[in-house]
Amino acid sequence: MLRLFSRQKNQVLPLSATRHLFSTTTAAASSNLYSKYSFVPPPSLKPQSPSSTQSPPKKQPKPRYRPPSSLDRTGEKPLQSKLPFDFRFSYTESSTDVRPIGLREPKYSPFGPGKLDRVWTGVCAPVVDPKVGSPEDEKTVEEKRRVARERIQGEPLTNAERKALVERCQRHKTKRQVNLGRDGLTHNMLNDIHNNWKHSEAVRIKCMGVPTVDMKNVCTQLEDKTFGKIIHRHGGLLVLYRGRNYHPKKRPVIPLMLWKPHEPVYPRLIKTTIDGLSIEETKEMRKRGLAVPALTKLAKNGYYGSLVPMVRDAFLTEELVRIDCKGLQKSDYKKIGCKLRAKLTQKEFPSVWGVIPSKQGWPYRSSKFDLIKFEDFVWGRFDLILAHSIKIRSLVQWSLADLVPCILVTFDKEQIVVWRGQNYKPSEDGFFLTEREPFDHSGNDLDDHEVENQNGEGITGNSDYYSGDSD
Repeated sequence: MLRLFSRQKNQVLPLSATRHLFSTTTAAASSNLYSKYSFVPPPSLKPQSPSSTQSPPKKQPKPRYRPPSSLDRTGEKPLQSKLPFDFRFSYTESSTDVRPIGLREPKYSPFGPGKLDRVWTGVCAPVVDPKVGSPEDEKTVEEKRRVARERIQGEPLTNAERKALVERCQRHKTKRQVNLGRDGLTHNMLNDIHNNWKHSEAVRIKCMGVPTVDMKNVCTQLEDKTFGKIIHRHGGLLVLYRGRNYHPKKRPVIPLMLWKPHEPVYPRLIKTTIDGLSIEETKEMRKRGLAVPALTKLAKNGYYGSLVPMVRDAFLTEELVRIDCKGLQKSDYKKIGCKLRAKLTQKEFPSVWGVIPSKQGWPYRSSKFDLIKFEDFVWGRFDLILAHSIKIRSLVQWSLADLVPCILVTFDKEQIVVWRGQNYKPSEDGFFLTEREPFDHSGNDLDDHEVENQNGEGITGNSDYYSGDSD
């Protein structure tokens, strides 16, 4: 069998048969399947040249985590605060009487964009819109403030209650304390005071640095902005009482400032030449001022409550007074000089309604209003004067003669040199806060009053409490 198979020759197909075979396979490959089924082969079945190979697409990186921002207030309404006063960064170191001559930045609200329903003017956020406000609205706001404070305070404390609260706020009893420093009473500090009032009826406040030059202003602003009452003061140490009817859950809404706004541009404190003197006389006075003995040396973050009486007493015998401020920041002793000028020229004017001085005679009555608040013109609120068609020149001459007997000479070499002026007259009136202030009332605690009278001592309120100023 093997031989039979091996001897057989290989059969060769004819050429026509091979042609027929190839033609049928080609026809089958190029049949009507493409048109009938609309078949499209995937890219993986198509032959690709090695030159056209592409790298696979990279996976997109995951976005980095961003914490929620307080500036993103999409869909939220602005806060509405019912506090009846203008919002400022500092209530003790800024004044509504002195108008700035320019701003250092655009009017961006420090409360955040769209977070407060008040307009930021670059200096403050007024409670009454300046574009639509009126004097009647300001009177209404003042009345609301007075009524709210009386409602929260309730009946006054007795002497025994006051002494118990003061004793509870001493350093050896509690560590809770609010520090009032270079910037004075700031807006966010109001929130700190209310947070302390959650846990105790009174809070200890320690005042240091520039604001202590005018402690009366500090006490007034604290009581006015917090609706509380100061029940104890020893130097720069205060105890602020919240009131009998204060409820922590009904505390006012205080929007916080997210950053410190830039201070506006104010007129220069020291001019090239002093009014009434020539250039040579001004230079000579500055040399003499730097050569006179220093009245006192101010310590950094110290208590300056006795500085104004010292300068007033020195003006009785000396024409120039020098205050040594070495070690203090330049902005600090400039603020002290500005406060000295304002404090030394200030007089106590009652909040009454009166007439306006003018060259046309005394009294002078306006064409629109018969009575205008007297202190508005004393403290330089000239916008109201212009509104009533009064000559500004006559009023400025009158006010300068009465309000500027003290002139700043120089701030060179970290010194404050003050000149009392040519026509200086010592002020007979004026109110200065003593080192300790009595807060006792003779009508309360009659038994204690009788006991103290028997011992020959009156009620002065000068209890020996540890103030903590020696630290």
